[in-house]
Amino acid sequence: MLTEELLKIANIGAEWVLWVLLVLSLASIAVIGERIAFYLQHRARVDEMRRQLLKFLDRNEVTKARKHFRQDATMEAQVLAAGLDGASHGPESVGELMNGTLATERVRYERGLSFLATVGSNTPYIGLFGTVLGIINAFAALNVAAGATVDTKIMGAISEALVATGVGLLVAIPAVVAFNSFKTSVKKSVASTDKLARTLLAYLSADASRGLTDAGAEPEDKATDEA
Repeated sequence: MLTEELLKIANIGAEWVLWVLLVLSLASIAVIGERIAFYLQHRARVDEMRRQLLKFLDRNEVTKARKHFRQDATMEAQVLAAGLDGASHGPESVGELMNGTLATERVRYERGLSFLATVGSNTPYIGLFGTVLGIINAFAALNVAAGATVDTKIMGAISEALVATGVGLLVAIPAVVAFNSFKTSVKKSVASTDKLARTLLAYLSADASRGLTDAGAEPEDKATDEA
């Protein structure tokens, strides 16, 4: 019968579940470490960046501003650089360019977060599954020993089965904490980027009547623009 076949599979035990949880734990730790290093390296000084942007714009040094921000790998700087690329085409073009770059940067900043969310939400169930398998195995052994004194090994098997649930929770908790923390960090970066983008758009909208000249452009840059 189907039940008997499933019991044969369950009698394999829960040890393999613990190995799965161990692999997921190591992968989760690796992702958390990589993301921490990434966010520390891409921390932006928004107020200083805004002052530099306004200084460049006041001097009409669009090319210098673009080169300056292009060298910065942060989300805020890359979105600004994309907007400055289209500064001569008006606020609408600038807004579209920045929105497109922001979407690309969000993908880069959120890399690995879906894995942490998956680990955090599913490892408790994987651990529970291991516990169920362990208890089934223990009761199967108890059934074989029916009528005899309950062996301490059977009680030990039940306690070992509960370990899987504990390990599942142990793997899930750091993943959930890291996911929430990283999501908050990404939201802060997006908010800072929006602040800088609105600053650029406001300046361009005020300058729309006369157009934004590029006093800082080098001759080769101007020739390229004309071409």
